[in-house]
Amino acid sequence: MAVSRRLFVTAAASLVASSGTSLALASSASASTSVAEEPWYRIPVSPDDTPEELVRKASQVRPTERQIAWQALERTAFLHFGVNTFTGLEWGMGDEDPDLFQPVGLDTDQWARALRDGGFKLAILTVKHHDGFVLYQSRYTNHSVTASSWQGGQGDVLRSFADSMRRHGIKVGVYISPADENQYLHGVYANGSARSERTIPTRVPGDDRPDGPTFTLPATDYGAHMLDQLYEVLTEYGPIDEVWFDGAQGRIPPDKVEKYDWDSWYTLIRTLVPDATVAVSGPDVRWVGNEGGFARENEWSVVPVQEKDNGRMDFALSYDAPDMGGRDALVAAQPVADYLQWWPAEADVSIRDGWFYHADQQPKSVQQLTDIYFGSVGRNAVLLLNIPPDKQGLLPAADVTRLREFRERIDRELPEDLAQGARVTTSPGTITVDLGRTREVDRIRLAEDIRHGQQVESFVVETHTEGAWKHVTGSGTLGASRILLLPTPVRARRWRVRVTQSRQRPHLAQFALYRSRT
Repeated sequence: MAVSRRLFVTAAASLVASSGTSLALASSASASTSVAEEPWYRIPVSPDDTPEELVRKASQVRPTERQIAWQALERTAFLHFGVNTFTGLEWGMGDEDPDLFQPVGLDTDQWARALRDGGFKLAILTVKHHDGFVLYQSRYTNHSVTASSWQGGQGDVLRSFADSMRRHGIKVGVYISPADENQYLHGVYANGSARSERTIPTRVPGDDRPDGPTFTLPATDYGAHMLDQLYEVLTEYGPIDEVWFDGAQGRIPPDKVEKYDWDSWYTLIRTLVPDATVAVSGPDVRWVGNEGGFARENEWSVVPVQEKDNGRMDFALSYDAPDMGGRDALVAAQPVADYLQWWPAEADVSIRDGWFYHADQQPKSVQQLTDIYFGSVGRNAVLLLNIPPDKQGLLPAADVTRLREFRERIDRELPEDLAQGARVTTSPGTITVDLGRTREVDRIRLAEDIRHGQQVESFVVETHTEGAWKHVTGSGTLGASRILLLPTPVRARRWRVRVTQSRQRPHLAQFALYRSRT
């Protein structure tokens, strides 16, 4: 099983990343030296596995420390900002005049305050969208802030963003689009070049960077371009907590395809920022399967996956399958699945209809955002809410107000936990709470200790009234977070949650009871 414990890359390396050291990486998937040892977050499966064996293997999968930390964030933010903000497009063409980018009122501290006050723990900036326009001082493209007259060509949105977020206690994430329309126009993206050994970073005239680690990695021409940009971002802007990719190919002819160098990109990230989460086309986090912000009613973090070109992990079932990891799903995926992997869901949605700012759009209502919260965080996913800055470089006032109202609403939905300080008794798969007196409850929050995997397949919540335990509600999976909304308050002194089916012995970590103030 040693191969299954290797880091999720097909390249392997001995990582002695001292200044000036070259890290030569083999591209063999069977190489015995790994970037870093991981826990059993991925276990191979076989066509010969019985349904019982598949369930047993799923029960043994465990998250990494970075995945546990990511799941605890609950609310994360996306900031789509770039030349599209000024053209009104959602997907640029790559030939835009960089001088269109003029956020003359840019105030990333305003962004950070609004996100902090909205209860967000991490924010991801679109450092580069599909058009290829870059929001920092890159050495490797002129389609960037350096070619804009804004701040005399010296502007750096990423620098300002990262500094502001950290000042306000918010973790920093970056989205660097794999697709690049501008580099396609320059004959680099999807040019048919073969993978070959590339030295990263690529030195350019006037390069005044101090000596740092260098890498020898397999890549296409464009793959090397991406590696160079990743190197800049991950070495010059302080600690990065998340690197977010999608799998878009861009508006290119159908016979032009860029096979992304995922293995080399992952290796560079793991080496330079080993604690960073890599999502969504990445080994740590998966897309939930829609852009509405809602997870499945029963969302599994352990799912069947298959390995694709250059080490990319992909869904073994359809990305929008109604069941991603239940018993039937494990069997249905078996003909194509390579592994069972801890691959938790991120539910993305924009506060407005578009991902970039459009003046004629308005933010979602507080009720819509509240429903999304319970449909994502309340179903074992992390919410990724996009809030696009406007042409001034500010978060619109209506959106800022809505974020604060959203946080206040969730605080009222889930006020103080009535079970705090109550008498609690536990046994395998059961937690019983004596509140000391009869209390009204209409919100229930439950969680497993996911350090022991995800085990619960069904559970019930009951109250003890008139000398007997009576059913109140129940559902299927728990995972890291399950929030149940009771249609009307239930009055009782003694409450219990009881697991009715699980893969292995369940480890319950939370049984919280609330009376909402809405």
